Amino acid sequence: MPFPADAGPTARALLALEILQTNPGIRAEELGERLGVTDRAARRYVAILREAGIPIESTSGRYGGYRVGRGLRLPPLRFEAVEAVGLVMAVLDGHHAAGDPRDPVGSALGKIIRALPESIAAQAELIRQGAAAAPDRSAARPDATVVGILVEASVRRRQVKLDYRTEGGRQWVQDIDPWAVVIRHGRWYLLCWAHHVSAQRAYRIDRVRKVELLDGTFEPPADLDPISELEVHLGSGWEHEVEVEIDGPAQVARRYLRATMGRIDEVDDQTCVLRGSTNDPTEYVWGLGRLPFPFRIRGEVFEQAARKLADQFAAATRG
Repeated sequence: MPFPADAGPTARALLALEILQTNPGIRAEELGERLGVTDRAARRYVAILREAGIPIESTSGRYGGYRVGRGLRLPPLRFEAVEAVGLVMAVLDGHHAAGDPRDPVGSALGKIIRALPESIAAQAELIRQGAAAAPDRSAARPDATVVGILVEASVRRRQVKLDYRTEGGRQWVQDIDPWAVVIRHGRWYLLCWAHHVSAQRAYRIDRVRKVELLDGTFEPPADLDPISELEVHLGSGWEHEVEVEIDGPAQVARRYLRATMGRIDEVDDQTCVLRGSTNDPTEYVWGLGRLPFPFRIRGEVFEQAARKLADQFAAATRG
């Protein structure tokens, strides 16, 4: 099965190394076929591996080909029992299908467990098979190849061409600067600079249809905090804007309110203001109910939502 055509050079070179290790004597033509590239491109990936210090030997003639030299020695995996169990727990927590050996991640986890000492492997395997992970219905796992290219582009500061489909079904293809890949509550986001709108944006990676690594480079903001920037972005730019005056210190209010509800600005030591936006005023008002302080809502649709919720609760107490 050919490797995805839009994979980056690093990913292809690593796959080439894996193919060479499991197929000693493979010829350039066959290597290229497995990578989904020409034999000339396959030779280029072999050259990349050699430049990285990996000993790749080659022989000419009818039965010649490539093989990994004896200089490459991978260190053995050595896990303590607590490390192995922690690894299995982390994988199951982030990828609930990892308990199924037919799943790609489950298959990879099984290979690691089989490489462990028997006593440690037995405990890890027991947890993998015996733990029942409830699915996270809000999670959206993107294509691993797309994630790999975006992370590579972010680290190497290379621009990419993004083929994207919005929640409403609109499709577009544009060049962007991929600042960072951020994982938040089971969803993968790309924080970036979008050239077609000349603005900072955050895109759901599971909605990326295709990505292409470009030659252009970029420089991210010097003081960029990807997680904070993403949360601020998710709390702004929606249909309904709101302002909430809170009779409590800002640092305490932030403990009760989700960061995606907007920005909290301090007025003085005992008061602050929340400014945000949403497409769902009712859900937003529900979130405000966590506050342990008096507060006042400024925004007609939010005031209506608050009155409606108050009436519902009042009706529930009349017996």
